[in-house]
Amino acid sequence: MPACPPAHTLRSTLLAAALAAAWGAPAAAADQEGTPAPAEARQETLKEAPAAPPAAPAKLQRVEIKASAAGYNPRRDDTASKIIVNSEEIQRYGDTSVAEVLKRLPGITVSGGAGRGGEIRMRGLGGGYTQILLNGERMPAGFSIDSLAPDVIERIEVLRAASAEFSTQSIAGTINIVLKKAIKSAQREWKAGIAKGSDFVSPNLSLQTSDRDGDFSYSLGVNLNRYQSERDSDWRQFDADAAGRPTLSASTRAHDKGVSNNLNLAPRLNWALAGGDTLTSQTYLSLNHYDGNNWSVLTPLLGRGGDFDRLDSRYSNHSAYARSDLSWMHKLAAGGKLDTKFGASFNRNSSDGAVRGQDISALSQQLKLALDRKVHSNSTDKGFSSTGKYAAPWLTDHALALGWDGGWSRRDERRGQREADLLAGWVNEPTPAAPGQAPAEAPPHGARPPFDDDQQIRAEVRRLALYGQDEWNVTPNWSLYLGLRWEGMSTSAEGRKLDAVTRRSGVWSPLMQTLYKLPGGKDQLRLALTRTYKAPSTNSLIPRRYVSSNNSQVEPDRRGNPDLKPELALGLDASYEHYFGEGALLSASASMRRIDDYTRPGLLREHGRWVATTVNDGRAVTRGVELEAKFPLSTFVAHAPALDLRASVSRNWSRVEAVPGPNNRLDQQTPLSATVGIDYKSPAGVFAAGGSFAFRNGGTVRAAADQYDYVSVRRDLDLYALWKVDPKNQLRLAVSNALGQDYLSNSTYITRDGGSSRRNSVYPGGAQLRLTLEMKR
Repeated sequence: MPACPPAHTLRSTLLAAALAAAWGAPAAAADQEGTPAPAEARQETLKEAPAAPPAAPAKLQRVEIKASAAGYNPRRDDTASKIIVNSEEIQRYGDTSVAEVLKRLPGITVSGGAGRGGEIRMRGLGGGYTQILLNGERMPAGFSIDSLAPDVIERIEVLRAASAEFSTQSIAGTINIVLKKAIKSAQREWKAGIAKGSDFVSPNLSLQTSDRDGDFSYSLGVNLNRYQSERDSDWRQFDADAAGRPTLSASTRAHDKGVSNNLNLAPRLNWALAGGDTLTSQTYLSLNHYDGNNWSVLTPLLGRGGDFDRLDSRYSNHSAYARSDLSWMHKLAAGGKLDTKFGASFNRNSSDGAVRGQDISALSQQLKLALDRKVHSNSTDKGFSSTGKYAAPWLTDHALALGWDGGWSRRDERRGQREADLLAGWVNEPTPAAPGQAPAEAPPHGARPPFDDDQQIRAEVRRLALYGQDEWNVTPNWSLYLGLRWEGMSTSAEGRKLDAVTRRSGVWSPLMQTLYKLPGGKDQLRLALTRTYKAPSTNSLIPRRYVSSNNSQVEPDRRGNPDLKPELALGLDASYEHYFGEGALLSASASMRRIDDYTRPGLLREHGRWVATTVNDGRAVTRGVELEAKFPLSTFVAHAPALDLRASVSRNWSRVEAVPGPNNRLDQQTPLSATVGIDYKSPAGVFAAGGSFAFRNGGTVRAAADQYDYVSVRRDLDLYALWKVDPKNQLRLAVSNALGQDYLSNSTYITRDGGSSRRNSVYPGGAQLRLTLEMKR
């Protein structure tokens, strides 16, 4: 047995007890690695067969368990296709956000510019088509994945086809983020780092500690982060009539400045109980505070641009999110097992904002106050959930599981808006000056009667899912996964000045996945048939209006639509995989989704203002192919340096039937993406370095018959280097967005009389440098 580190070791008696518990309770170790996949569950069933007599046969049993664990590869062996990203890969580039980690994975793209957040997309689709889970459960309203520190993540699971165990709100796929669970004796790791770019600076500090005392073990993750930014952006608006003659040309320059502070805590407690049972408590707490201000100046070149020539705003936000789960794993007779989990979550968000709009006076050419608005809002989200899974060796070569997933959540939101009366004292038209007096002026262009508003909304969501699944080893080379899941959801909302909204939906999702290993053991084929869906979010159902300060076609008000229905999708996936060495893989896959009751953006004109909403509108079809290769250089070159190479390319097509072509792609789908990466590690492991290049194509998308969007092309180059000063200390240096590419966007609206309104935006980009010192004790 390897010797324990000299520092922070347990007493020998405690260590012996911990090792005895580990050998005597294999289920506890399985729990530390998360919920077993179907193949893992099948292996565990075989391991838990009636034990042989003690002494020598017991030693043989231990050797067999080690061998099966070493040879198991979830991507290769699981019938349900998945990609596992481990902790080492997550932390390789020293990223401070999950989105930065995911953008380097095959088939995954992140919208927006580098370091500015963005929407995570699979198959080029976001907007709810890609499901993001935290420990296997959907994240509640108000929780942002950007607040989750990569240091508290144990692994990321990417599931391209749906399985019955998780929600089937995953038309494009599922990304499951699993918080750290594995407990190691007396481990303590500190990280101190700083990230710097042309428009931001971000120091961070983290601690990971864990220990074990007999049947009890614990771990704690702490992360502190501060992000201070100051950046400029520019956009221009061009309007033209039906003949193409310019009617408006205006430019806007904006400046944003803000500071955010974040604290993440992730404690976990484990108890190994009698009979091989385990009890686990896992909690995640996130505290966030943000203060920021913004100004924008409008310069009309032709015509009148907007209601205000200058807008000044300030904004502050406080949020606290907590989730706690209690899990119990109980061993049953004949190799059966029952996993249950009960969870509670709480999220509180409070914000204050103020906007002042000014216009240039026609007479004095000075800025005059035309809008003075203050807004205070707060929201509270509460929720409870319960999940359970019963697994049993139903028949030989079968792994049967039945389960449930239920929950209740409620959101209470209050918003108060107050505007100053700025029309008092103004006249309707400018008047000539009396002798010895200044001329009277008309009110500023954007001035209007004050609009005070108080809103109060309560929304409740009740959900229940029941599922069954079976993985069957038909032959040694062929396995078949069958699943059936029913998900029911009831959403209700009511509030001041709003009609009550109640919506109920239920979706049956039959699922099939199969894996066939060709003779020789290096090649295999996969096929999946799935039925998935996308439910409208609670906010998209509530007909509350969010008011835009400079209302126009390119900056409309926004409002929910209580008549939205779920989108239903039929999916087909097929892939070929070739494994030709340790860590070497070539794969080719193809997919198709047919989506009914597709939801698209709509633009309305109501009471003189532009309003954006979402509507169901027919069918959409999306198709895609993906190629991936990864291998160590030594696979082809003997005695080659320790270089790992990887590359992938994804091509997506889609068509929305209700929107005229060309370019009538679904949800601004990314049509082409590619990644290339290389990693090097010195023979002694003292130095490691690597790089990753990600390309994301864009182009024009016709989102509706009267709306066009241009999606920016992205080229991101990331580099890293790691020096191990000694066995306990190492220094990590990383550069992201090394090419410093700007982010561009363009939106064009066609007016009812055949004219157009176009807005071009430019957000400057820059390289970002991160330096991290990592210390283990």
